[in-house]
Amino acid sequence: MSFKIAFIGAGSIGFTRGLLRDILSVPEFREIEVAFTDINQHNLEMVTQLCQRDIKENGLKITIQATTNRREALKGAKYVFNVVRIGGLEAFKHDVEIPLKYGVDQCVGDTLSAGGIMYGQRGVAEMLEICKDIREQADPDVLLLNYANPMAMLTWACNKYGKVNTIGLCHGVQNGHKQIAEVLQKTKEEVDIICAGINHQTWYIQVKTDGEDRTNELLEAFEAHPEFKDTEKVRIDMLRRFGYFSTESNGHLSEYVPWYRKRPEEIHEWIDMSSWINGETGGYLRVCTEGRNWFETDFPNWLKEPAYEYKEEHRGEEHGSYILEGLETGRVYRGHFNRVNHGIITNLPNDAIIEAPGYVDRNGINMPYVGDLPLGPAAVCNVSISVQRLAVEAAVHGDDYLLRQAMMMDPLVGAVCNPKEIWQMVDEMLVAQREWLPQYQDSIKKAESRLQQGDLVPTKNYQGAARLNVKTVEEMAKDREAAKKNAGEADKGNF
Repeated sequence: MSFKIAFIGAGSIGFTRGLLRDILSVPEFREIEVAFTDINQHNLEMVTQLCQRDIKENGLKITIQATTNRREALKGAKYVFNVVRIGGLEAFKHDVEIPLKYGVDQCVGDTLSAGGIMYGQRGVAEMLEICKDIREQADPDVLLLNYANPMAMLTWACNKYGKVNTIGLCHGVQNGHKQIAEVLQKTKEEVDIICAGINHQTWYIQVKTDGEDRTNELLEAFEAHPEFKDTEKVRIDMLRRFGYFSTESNGHLSEYVPWYRKRPEEIHEWIDMSSWINGETGGYLRVCTEGRNWFETDFPNWLKEPAYEYKEEHRGEEHGSYILEGLETGRVYRGHFNRVNHGIITNLPNDAIIEAPGYVDRNGINMPYVGDLPLGPAAVCNVSISVQRLAVEAAVHGDDYLLRQAMMMDPLVGAVCNPKEIWQMVDEMLVAQREWLPQYQDSIKKAESRLQQGDLVPTKNYQGAARLNVKTVEEMAKDREAAKKNAGEADKGNF
């Protein structure tokens, strides 16, 4: 069979290549059309060269259409994968470092908290332009598969305002599923789960082995695990206090709630520095910076290594290829997807983007009824949904009043900052990121004027409770395998 897929933001280090491997591992997909587009010509060329080499080594005749012209790449596309990072590392640095001046200590900063909210402002503005191009250039029945963060905000905006059928995809459920299987001393295949909530705050509300519910055994099992008892302290504490294990990593989860990162002297009680994802201040920014520097330096060596093999046994667990396989071949796939709620989870708002079980076949993507989440997990999710809604509406309409309210309602920002500090922090972030915020130009002029007038709230010269220095290429070269793994983690492909 033949159809066209397009990757937007294809210059990502590892994600594009891995997703393409997964898709081309499906025997029926060996003659599809593939288009890559990215605003960075250099990154686009490197990733295209790697992927085209993989294609050739696997004996396929596909020629990647690589272009910086997004509309050209989208022409006739039936499926569009979105893996963009709007503003790149330059904007991301502001997401992490400006909030630190106000005491907001983030590990990742791409989903919620001050960094995630601002990432959403940049992302939503560009996603609406991307959706316009998709509507005008792609197949009328196109499906947009969004892998970009903040997942819920972007998927929300694309469905409501972009008028493009969009599904959000993440690997958090799969990774937590593996951890649960490990602590129960089972294989992943032996553990059946139902996971529901919102992206990065999805809850394993049912965990069964051999038909027996093991949910109540998880706390004791995680507390006894030799590694997780140290690396997942936040997640274990949330399990202890809310009764259910949550999908996202220790570092991620610690910045979505108000309790674990609000006092610098206490942060080390909850995090672990053996890996950035366990809670390191600005850890994801550091890893991304190191990964990009290493990839550009070491790229010639990547071309000398064996090509990816397009075989089922090498296929990853990202949902994207399995969704395409289900839709095109009819083979049934069960996963966890981000869609508009529409009554699937009954005690979360209908307009929210929820993450819940779904099934895919030729009839489409179907999300069964879940019902109520347990009250505690639902309360945690509803707080985040309120922030997401405010942030989406702010980004769509360029309304900095709603943006400031989103910041005030954010659990971690609200736990650390008073209203005057939040107002000034937003001013600073708007001015610093003006290049990527076309909808806020009038507000940015006013913010700039306020910052220049003086009489400002004092800020801190604060680097965070657990900040590590970015390694130089020379330092990374001492352990090439670790550096390469790090480059892969820059796409958060596997925690």
